[in-house]
Amino acid sequence: MHNKNRANALSIKMNRPLTNMYKYIFLILLFLVLTSCENDNKVEREIAKIEAPFTIERFDKAFAETTPEKLQDLKQDYPFMFPEKYNDSFWLERMKDTLQQELHIETQKKFQNINPEKGEIESLFKHLKYYFTAFKVPRVVTTTSNVDYRNKVVVTDTIVLVSLDTYLGSDHYFYEGIQDYIKSHLKSEQLVVDLAEKYAARYLFQQTRKTLLDELIYAGKILYFKDKVIPFKTDFEKIGYTAEELNWAKANEEEIWRYFVDKELLYSTDSKLPKRFINPAPFSKFYLEEIDNESPGEIGKFIGWQIVKSYMDNNDVSFEQMLSKEAKTLFDNAKYKPRK
Repeated sequence: MHNKNRANALSIKMNRPLTNMYKYIFLILLFLVLTSCENDNKVEREIAKIEAPFTIERFDKAFAETTPEKLQDLKQDYPFMFPEKYNDSFWLERMKDTLQQELHIETQKKFQNINPEKGEIESLFKHLKYYFTAFKVPRVVTTTSNVDYRNKVVVTDTIVLVSLDTYLGSDHYFYEGIQDYIKSHLKSEQLVVDLAEKYAARYLFQQTRKTLLDELIYAGKILYFKDKVIPFKTDFEKIGYTAEELNWAKANEEEIWRYFVDKELLYSTDSKLPKRFINPAPFSKFYLEEIDNESPGEIGKFIGWQIVKSYMDNNDVSFEQMLSKEAKTLFDNAKYKPRK
């Protein structure tokens, strides 16, 4: 009994340093988290002070309400909306087209008040001005596009075009016949997300994307860009998932990464890999029935996002510097470890 008590006492003494060490580590981590949050809050307070005034010009409404006699005035105000290859007769016929009239009616129903979207766009512009001092607030012009969901927004140095008929809500009858994974993005909540993605593509270093790793890092940079310029959107909105799909990705991150590594896909130049793991799709294609049925599409984007986050956590580089890093350099210094 005496020996047993001595053993128990020894065990307690040995455990105390470990317990204290864990407490010390926890306090350090807590301090780092709180410091990071305070820094983020400070940046957001600075961004909130930035002026980024603009108006949303409702070309869609102006075109629907114009008359043949005023067409020339409209063309003068919006010359970029009237390609030279189309003569006036084309636009006059378009005014009378019943489909165009219906597009206008439904768009007006949804966006009679566009202030919520305007507020989010303004916040995006403020963040862009903060991180990229040369950024100039563009004209923002709304239009309709016969539900051209492949080109929902167009961004240039001076003009942003937004096709409002592609943001009427996933269940709108205009979208009947469109696949569910595409329809899920045709809602107003995604408008500023789509704009942020277009701007990301303009600011990213345009590296040649040959391998799957190149694709992962490029997609990860775009999502990290969204983290910085639209922090008010949720992670699942940024990537275009449902909350359940994002939770699935997080829960299976280690298994996904192991699959990429075990199959030696990272440095593969197989042209089919982006279609399987990067491009929009109803699910990702592991060619494993039980996983394919559960996985969301574009899972490679999620993995790339985690790699870029790890790189930023483990390296003293600015957001702008990260955007120009080569994929392999970024990956080699990311110290990425998938969550278990």
